[in-house]
Amino acid sequence: MRQKIVAGNWKMNKTLVEAQSLTSEIANMAEDEAPGDVQIILAPPYPFLYAVQNLVPELGTIQFAAQNCHQEESGAYTGEVSAQMIKSLGAAYVILGHSERREQAAETNELLAAKVNIALDNNLKVIFCCGESLDIREADKQNEFVTNQLTESLFHLDEEAFKQIIIAYEPIWAIGTGKTASSDQAQDMHAEIRKHIAGKYGETIANSTSILYGGSCKPSNAEELFSQKDVDGGLIGGASLKSRDFMDIIKSF
Repeated sequence: MRQKIVAGNWKMNKTLVEAQSLTSEIANMAEDEAPGDVQIILAPPYPFLYAVQNLVPELGTIQFAAQNCHQEESGAYTGEVSAQMIKSLGAAYVILGHSERREQAAETNELLAAKVNIALDNNLKVIFCCGESLDIREADKQNEFVTNQLTESLFHLDEEAFKQIIIAYEPIWAIGTGKTASSDQAQDMHAEIRKHIAGKYGETIANSTSILYGGSCKPSNAEELFSQKDVDGGLIGGASLKSRDFMDIIKSF
């Protein structure tokens, strides 16, 4: 049975007080409403990671992630945050390869492979993002593009290391645009990703790898998306900033 996961990527939003309030609201709701078999992951901005974790009594149902990490262990990298620092704050996960990082910080597949390595070396599980632009989708080259992202950034890992990877498929054309991939489109890509993983690591690992959908998932469409055979949850952006919306997405399972 694959782990069901709903992760909230808060991006560059909230003050410390607001982040603490949101965390407390989600934690209180989760205690009463969240399905017991769903892993909830919160990814607040770096400065808030330690403070918000203290608001969750037991780090079980709710875990925490950083939104990125540097590819080097330490050094003269002003303004950067290392995987070792993130781990020392108590986070269990790090998000790597988000389309915004790829576009805004020019992160390449090669660079992301290095970031994956350093994260795993520091015992962080990786939520690895992949996805295509509208131009690639319209050219019907999305399968080739996405599987190449996986090959170049992840397929150097051995089987044990790959087990620490969660995939998040995010069609770039459906992020922050109000557009959403249909449940069939999401399922088709998730199935293609799982098939590609199976080709490298075998059916057992492929069938145990959680693949999340990350493109304008909200309470109104989460149930349909999560009902698809190969969709194991969501990487939620805007809707994760509202506790009620986020919990309703979690309850969609």
